Amino acid sequence: QVQLVESGGGLVQAGDSLRLSCAASGRTFSSIAMGWFRQAPGKEREFVAAIRWSRGNTYYSDSVEGRFTISGDNDKNTVYLQMSALKPEDTAVYYCAVMTTYRSLTRSAANYNYWGQGTQVTVSS
Repeated sequence: QVQLVESGGGLVQAGDSLRLSCAASGRTFSSIAMGWFRQAPGKEREFVAAIRWSRGNTYYSDSVEGRFTISGDNDKNTVYLQMSALKPEDTAVYYCAVMTTYRSLTRSAANYNYWGQGTQVTVSS
């Protein structure tokens, strides 16, 4: 089994920055990509950002492009999400996920095999 643990969430004001971290551990696995998703109350889980390790390509949703930056270390099975210029609409539970079976669609939650428990990010106006 693979476990993912997120950290770094909290309560901030609009315009502030926050950095989320995620570490994966457990049985030996091959990580194709790691990503961040979020779910706000009453809404479906949505893609935020991801990184594919083979070429280091990064992917972002339109709503966070230019404000969030994903980075990580494949050897350490860790991924980070640097969030800047936060807005109240960024308020959600943020989930880390890892893709261990090759899938071409990076932005689809269905293609990720393991998930963390989530960390709450609340942005006040």
